[in-house]
Amino acid sequence: MTKADLVERVTTQIAQTAGPMISKKDCARVVDAFLDAIKEALHEQKNIEVRGFGTFKIRHRKTRMARNPRTGSPVEVSARPVPVFKPSKELRALVAGVEEHELDDLDSVRVSKA
Repeated sequence: MTKADLVERVTTQIAQTAGPMISKKDCARVVDAFLDAIKEALHEQKNIEVRGFGTFKIRHRKTRMARNPRTGSPVEVSARPVPVFKPSKELRALVAGVEEHELDDLDSVRVSKA
């Protein structure tokens, strides 16, 4: 799904529930503002939690040694912050096609086997 597809779906959803109150151009501005707010918060090293959807966080990767694939020589990769997304239980259950309590059962089985 592209950003244009997302704008189209949001515009359609609003039109179905509240009537044609918002233009596609205005909806695109809202989607852009939402994404810009997430980018800005991550740039400021802040976490963003959207209940029922998930959490955007910054994780700090340590310095590590890697290999240059062309020459095979070792190369040091410096430490850096990277953005990560952790989906909520509701989103994971929706994607898996199961109820939330079933997902909890699967998680407990996975933990007990480890």
